Order: sequence, then structure tokens, then C-alpha cells
Amino acid sequence: MTVVFFISGHGFGHASREVEIIHALAARRPDVRIVIRSAVSPSLLHRTLKVPFELRPGPCDTGIVQASSVSHDDEATVREAVAFYESFDERIAAETRGLAHDGVALIVGDAAPIACEVASRLGLPGVVISNFTWDWIYETHPGMAAAAPWIVPRIRRAYRLATHALELPFAGGLEIFEDVTRLPLVARRPTRSRRDTRAHFGIAPDKRAALLSFGGYGLPDLDLAAIDARGEWTFVTTDRSSAGGAVKVDDLVFVEESAFIDSGFRYEDLVAAVDAVVTKPGYGIIAECIVSGTATLYTSRGEFREYDLLVREMPRYLRARFISQPDLFAGKFRAGLTALLTQPPPPEQMAANGAEVAAEILTSLLPAPVVSTSA
Repeated sequence: MTVVFFISGHGFGHASREVEIIHALAARRPDVRIVIRSAVSPSLLHRTLKVPFELRPGPCDTGIVQASSVSHDDEATVREAVAFYESFDERIAAETRGLAHDGVALIVGDAAPIACEVASRLGLPGVVISNFTWDWIYETHPGMAAAAPWIVPRIRRAYRLATHALELPFAGGLEIFEDVTRLPLVARRPTRSRRDTRAHFGIAPDKRAALLSFGGYGLPDLDLAAIDARGEWTFVTTDRSSAGGAVKVDDLVFVEESAFIDSGFRYEDLVAAVDAVVTKPGYGIIAECIVSGTATLYTSRGEFREYDLLVREMPRYLRARFISQPDLFAGKFRAGLTALLTQPPPPEQMAANGAEVAAEILTSLLPAPVVSTSA
């Protein structure tokens, strides 16, 4: 019995939360075979998934094209979306043929609309799990309506074929679905203590530390040696370009991505072990900061509809403070970090068992496991 996950390759947040749901689903139904269709980095999946899976790489949506970690290429975003959705019917047919003989029982999309049409053609339940839909994002994306006014209606037509939608917190656009269940937060949780994590990665136990978290692009234009909070803070990064290659920078801890393989430590352990995360707002990193109680110094990321929603909502659940991009790249961190740690605790708490709730719902949509009997 196969469950197929169509996971957006836009950033790491979609994949990281589906990894948690896959783990919870596999715990309930170890007999299920997991197939992942995604353009997300295979290394991310292999580092984080602890259950067997088959990856069928390739794009299942186009998302937003990033010019850098904190800016978008709006023209390229429109071009890629047009190219993808102009051939959408052919892509749907190919995906349907490719899964026709795989014993598929359920299809999940985060938040790829193609999953809904493929499930419909195969006569299967099609479940969307997300905090936003791509029609909602593209509706206000610069240049999209002028260049391709047909894209948003086409995406909506696909989404309307979903049989269920599981709405994550910080949601926008999910009113398009008829059957919607709201989920608690889905987030990767730390499994190692702050003390053990700091000791493992060489972070001083009694000094304030900040994690620079900017995804696969990193911050190559940031001169860490120019940060004004050096001496008071240790800065942790997994981005070699920000670390200055082989150049030694005091108060910097550079963590190779390979350090998360078979070490027993994960990125979310780093999030929990530092005093603040410096980042751009995205569902994945914000969710991890919420469950870890880690303060967030955030910058802007270009025109992206989810950004405004996250900025409005996240102060309810974590200490958050804005730093402008000019101050970020000038290394003017001290004032923001100091003020951030003086902020009172957030006024609200959020349940974070969304992966378990989602897995229960997905399990209810599967046929009962086959019980073998011996003579």
C-alpha cells in the first residue's frame, strides 16, 4: 500500500513539516510504502527521514524563484509558472500514468495543486496539507496577473478536486476547499538538550549565541567579521560562504551539513540551543522557534504574501523583532539582539502536535492493513 507525497520544492519548510507527518504516519502504519515527488534537495530528505522512502525527483510546482536568500526574482517566478502550467495537463497525465500501477491508496500535496488532479484521475483521496495555496500567493505576486491571468483560475480548478484539506496555522487561501480541518502546529522538535548540543558543536555554554538561518542560499554578502555584536555573542551558521571559507573568524561556529548525518543531532537542536535565530520569516523556521521558545530577529524577504501574515501573527507566539536588510548586511546586530532578549514572553502558546493529528486523519483514509493468516 503506497502513500504519495507531492511536496513543493519552494524552500525547506514544506519538506521539513511533511517529514514529521511521514514519521507519525509510519509509526501508525508501518506497512505503508512512502513515495515522495519533489524537487527539494535529496540530501535534506536523506538527513531527516528515518523511515524507508522512494524519492522521485522533479518539480511538482514552481513556487517563487529566489534571487538570494532575502529577495525574489519576480520575472523569473512568472516565467517558470507560465512554463509549468502551460504544460499542466500533460504533466498531470504523466504523473497519473506513472502511479497507475503503484498500488497507491492516498495522495498528499503540500501544497502542489497537481496532487489533487492526479488523485482525482486515479479515483483516490487527495489531501492538501499547507498553510497557504499557490493561487493565493500568485494572486498578488508582482507581474503574474498581467502576464498570465489564467494561472490562478487553473490552479484553483485543480485544488477544488481535493477531497480534504488540513490547514496549518498561519494560513491563507484555504477557503477554496470544501472540507477543511485545522491542525495544530507541525514542527520539528529538538531531541537533545541545550547543554549537549552546545558541547557537541563547540558553542560556549555560558555565552549568548545566535543562529544565522537563511536556507540554501545563505548570506554570502554578509561580512561576519563586521558584526558589531561580536565578543558579546557567538554566531552559528551552516553557510560556508558566510563563514568566509577557511578564514578564521572569532566568535563564529561553522557547522558542516554533514555534521547532521548519523550524529544524533539535528538542525532543530541548534535552533533550541541558541538564544536567538536571525532569519527571514518562513513557516518552517518560525515553527521551530515557537516549539523551542527561541527568540527571532527577522528581516524582510521581498514581496511574498505569506510574509505579511507571519509578521502579523508570530509575535503572539514568540519574541520577534525586525532588522532591516541594510542593518543586517552592515552587521548592525547588537541593538536588535539586545532589545529582543528584553522582550517579555509571548502572550499565547500554540499546540505543536499537528503531525500526530495529521497522521491520524491520513490513517483514517487508508484501507485497513492486510492481516496474514497461517494454516
